[in-house]
Amino acid sequence: MSQVPLNQTTATGTGQPDHRPNRTFPLIIFSLVLVGLIISAVLATTWLKPKVIGFTAYDLSLDFFHSMEVGVMLEAQELGYQSLRYDQSGDETRLVTSFKRLVEENADAIIVSPISPEVLPPLVDNAHEKGIPVIINDIGGGGSDYDAIVISDNWQGGVLAAEFTADYLQGHEGSRKVAIITVEPSAAYAARRGEAYRETIEAKGFSIATEISAYSKQEDGYTAMKLILAEQPDLVAVFAENDPMAVGAANAIAEAGRKNILVVGFNGDKIARDAIAAGLMQATVAQNPEEMGRITVQLADRLIKGQGITFDDPDKREIYVPVELVTSQNIQE
Repeated sequence: MSQVPLNQTTATGTGQPDHRPNRTFPLIIFSLVLVGLIISAVLATTWLKPKVIGFTAYDLSLDFFHSMEVGVMLEAQELGYQSLRYDQSGDETRLVTSFKRLVEENADAIIVSPISPEVLPPLVDNAHEKGIPVIINDIGGGGSDYDAIVISDNWQGGVLAAEFTADYLQGHEGSRKVAIITVEPSAAYAARRGEAYRETIEAKGFSIATEISAYSKQEDGYTAMKLILAEQPDLVAVFAENDPMAVGAANAIAEAGRKNILVVGFNGDKIARDAIAAGLMQATVAQNPEEMGRITVQLADRLIKGQGITFDDPDKREIYVPVELVTSQNIQE
């Protein structure tokens, strides 16, 4: 009986070599390729997915913060980021919930202009635990461990306002009393405006007759000015630490028929520019909120990429944005 060599495979029941192709090896190769393609697709989706910069804003109904939002959104788009934004509408609860949502939505960086800076410390700590950097845009950090804060050069702005007041009233005889209408106490950086104004105007021979807070609101600025007029009939000027309050004050002054009181605001808002054009106000110190928004996104981009930041005040991690005086002479510029 003939024998089949040991190294030769036979077909079942035939005693002949099995020439059928081996399908196991190609199947393994196909499976490996398919798995590789799936993994590559997942990794590509992860790598190509745009990173997200979140922004929670103080109150987008105010010109200042709306302009800031525009800067954030435009710069994020130019740098290739998606952007998420929430409006606190001047409400502390919305600040907290919007910040938490940005953390939950895994934003790669968070920019915040807080209505209540004092609530930020645990929120910022929670973001840092998730590896999310936090940049404060204006208002204040509330003692939190933020990565950077972008603010206008508020001190220089207060100096500009005071110098304009003194120059405008040069040669004025009689009372040298001025008033300051302040923002809410929690806005620590905006308070520098009043401090600089006070120091500068007093050095020029004027006195601060009164200071009163109007909490950044136009209607409260109007009410505050009514009280000031009743208590200080010989007032010659008022400096308001933001434009909504300044416009409210200017309206109260106009209503009282007092055309001899100088009004200077701070922000450069459209309502203030309109009031200057109408002769209700004489000046405002213009911030550049759109540029502030852009700068915060640039900082977020550097932090996301693990790059360093250069501060104007390294100890306080502050970055200053220049301001300028706006009067009827340059309002159209």
